[in-house]
Amino acid sequence: MEYLFSYGTLRSKEIQMRVFNKFLTGTQDQLLGYKLKSLQIEEEFGMADYVVVVASENASDIIHGVAFAVSNADLAKADQFESNSYKRVQVTLKSGIIAWVYIENL
Repeated sequence: MEYLFSYGTLRSKEIQMRVFNKFLTGTQDQLLGYKLKSLQIEEEFGMADYVVVVASENASDIIHGVAFAVSNADLAKADQFESNSYKRVQVTLKSGIIAWVYIENL
């Protein structure tokens, strides 16, 4: 079992059903030393506004989200869902859980 930290669209039950064909279970957690940045992604009907995680110079910056328990197959589905503007990396959450998170793909 792996963990995926979500701070955005993957927390939506509707998106979870579309991407994973099931609801994910998780717990509230926090990512320290990172901040959210606005990001525009071109979609089928134009540009859409999203957020992306970027490292912060301030260790006290915090992102609230959910650590979802997922399988490797679920991670592969999430990778397909996320655009090339994101890349998946491992981080340690405030709880001590090691989780995957999508950050800015520079």
